[in-house]
Amino acid sequence: MTDLFTPFIKSDRQRKLYEMSARLATRVEKRIPEMEKNASFSLSNLKDLKSEGYVTLPLPEKYGGQAISLYEFLLLQERLAVGDGSTALSIGWHMGVIMELSEQKLWTQEKFEMIASEIGEKGKVINRAASEPATGSPTRGGIPETRAVRDGDYYILNGRKTFTTMASVLDYYIVTAFVEDKKAVGSFLIEKDHPGVKVEHTWDTLGMRGTGSDDLVLENVKLTEDLLVEISTATPKRSPKGWLLHIPACYLGIAIAARNDAVEFAKTYQPNSLSTTISEVPHVKQKIGEMDLKLLQARHFMYAVAEKWDTRVEERENLGPELAAVKTTATNIASEVVDLAMRIVGGRGLSKKLRFEQYYRDVRAGLHNPPMDDMVIQMLANRALK
Repeated sequence: MTDLFTPFIKSDRQRKLYEMSARLATRVEKRIPEMEKNASFSLSNLKDLKSEGYVTLPLPEKYGGQAISLYEFLLLQERLAVGDGSTALSIGWHMGVIMELSEQKLWTQEKFEMIASEIGEKGKVINRAASEPATGSPTRGGIPETRAVRDGDYYILNGRKTFTTMASVLDYYIVTAFVEDKKAVGSFLIEKDHPGVKVEHTWDTLGMRGTGSDDLVLENVKLTEDLLVEISTATPKRSPKGWLLHIPACYLGIAIAARNDAVEFAKTYQPNSLSTTISEVPHVKQKIGEMDLKLLQARHFMYAVAEKWDTRVEERENLGPELAAVKTTATNIASEVVDLAMRIVGGRGLSKKLRFEQYYRDVRAGLHNPPMDDMVIQMLANRALK
C-alpha cells in the first residue's frame, strides 16, 4: 500500500521524528478498547509519550527539547493520530501550549523557565482550562464565570471548567478567570494537587472518548499573585496561532487510518458473487480514488501553510485566515474520507470488531473544535470585502 507520509518527509531529522511517532502510534492503538470503555486518557500512553521524549519536543533545546517547527509538529501529530486520534489530539494541546508560550512570550521569563524545566527534566504535562458550561468555546469571546477574588496577598478562585482534555493526568492547569480587582480576564497556573482543585469524571461522549476531557472544579482555591501568569488588556490583540493546526492534523490522521483500512479491506474481501476482490469493482475504485484526491487536497494545503508559517516569520500576523481555512477544509474533508471508507466496507463498518465505526465517531468531533466553520467563512468574507 502506498505510504501517504513519504512525500511530506523532507530531511533525516523529520524521518527520525516520524519514526518515533509511528512507534508510538503502534503502541497507543493497542489501548483503544481500554480508553473507549473508560472514557479516559490512558496512563500507559502517557508513560510511553514521556519515555520517548515526545512531550518535550516543542521546548527550546536548552530545556531538553528539540524546538520542533510547526511543519514537524503536524507530521508527528498526523502520524500519531493514525494510531489513535484521541491520544494525538490530547497531547497536541500540551505541545501546542508549549509552542505558544515559547513563541509569543506570554509569561515572564522566570515563569516560563520554571515550567520549561518541569517539562524538560520531569516530563510534566500541561493544558489550558478555559471552556465553561455558560460561555461555550472561549473563541466566542464569553467572559468566564470562574472568578478570582482578591483576599490580601492572595486570589481565591471558584468555578467549573468543561472539556479539560487529559484533566485527570495533567500536572498543571492554566485556568482562565475573571479577575475582579483588575476587571479583566486572566490565567492562573495551578498544580494538580493544589488544595481545592478536583476533577469530576463527566466525559461521556460519542467520539474522542480517550481524551478524558472531564470537568475541572475549583473550590476556594487560594493562589499567590505570582501565579497570575497572564492578564488581558482592554483591547487584546488576537495573534494567529499556528500551533492550532494540530487539530486538522489529528483529524486527517484519523481519515488516513480509515482510508488505509478501507483499501486493505477492498484488496482482501471477495464475496462469492465475484471472481475478484472488491478492489476491482469500478464503484469501489472510484471511492478509493476520491479518498486519495481529498486527502491530497487537504494535506498539501495544510503543510504548505505550515511551511509558510515556519519560513516567513514576518508574515505570521497575516496568516490567520489561512490557518483557519486549513482547519475548516481539513476537518470537513476528513469526515468525507471516513464516510467514503465506510461506504466501501458496507455494513461491516458498523461492527465493533472493526475500527470504522470509531473513526466515524471520532472524526466528527473535529467539526466542533475551534475555529468553527461559520467563523472561518465570515473571516474570509471580511478579508475579501476590505
